[in-house]
Parts: sequence; structure tokens; C-alpha cells
Amino acid sequence: MFNALAVVTTVLVGVMVGVEFAVAFVMSRILNALPDDSRQLGHAHGGRMLGALMPVWYIGSLVLVVVWAIAGWHQHGTGLVVTAGALLMLSVVMSILLLVPINNLNKTWTPENRPADWKEQLHRWERFHYVRVAVIIGAFTLLVSALV
Repeated sequence: MFNALAVVTTVLVGVMVGVEFAVAFVMSRILNALPDDSRQLGHAHGGRMLGALMPVWYIGSLVLVVVWAIAGWHQHGTGLVVTAGALLMLSVVMSILLLVPINNLNKTWTPENRPADWKEQLHRWERFHYVRVAVIIGAFTLLVSALV
């Protein structure tokens, strides 16, 4: 049962990393290449869609890592799991403090009501997102290392 928990947790975090990596390095570039109105509408739609899904995924992943750390407290690799948990906690805090406020604004914008600095705000979100992706890649790497 413990091994199943470790594998499921690692896979869920790995898929989350893949989605966030794709948002950062694929979807954002596709959307940013579109004309302004389509670009902004695409970002708003993505913000609504992923904004509803990702909090559950981030918190759920963190909870699974905490359960793994507690269940395997005396197991080999627990320090790696705890460190991964700390990185996932950092990603949640970053999300709440830095990314969610911008996303909450962005997902309500339309071409008619967006602010004059909407591009700058989206660029700021992207920069924060790059850092968050690096943090969750680090967490995923630690979880994989804890498995071996």
C-alpha cells in the first residue's frame, strides 16, 4: 500500500508538472502569437478553465506528499519527500500570493473591458509561472529520487 501511495503521488505530481510546463512553454507562446483580441480571450478562457482545476491538483498533490512523508517517516528517502512537500507548499503560497490575483483579473477581461496594461500583467503572470514551474519540477525530481 505504501509503494502504491508513493507511485500514485509521484505520477500525479509528474502530470501536474507536465501540464504546467505545457502552459509555460507551449500554450503561452501559441496564445501570445495570436492577434491581441484572440490572445487576450484565449488567456482569459485558459485562466477560467485551469484556474478551476489547478488549485485542487496543487492542494491534492501536497496532501498526498504529506501522507507519504508521514506513512514513510522511517523509510529511506523521507527527507527527499519532506523537501518536495516544502517545495509544493512554496508553489501553493506563490500561487495564492502572486499568480491567482492576476489570474482572477485576467479571467474577467474582454477586449472591451481589459485594462491598458493587460499585456504587462500577463507577462508578469508568465514570469511568476516560470518560477513556479521550476519549483514544482524540483519537487517532482525529489519525489522520483525518493522512489529509487
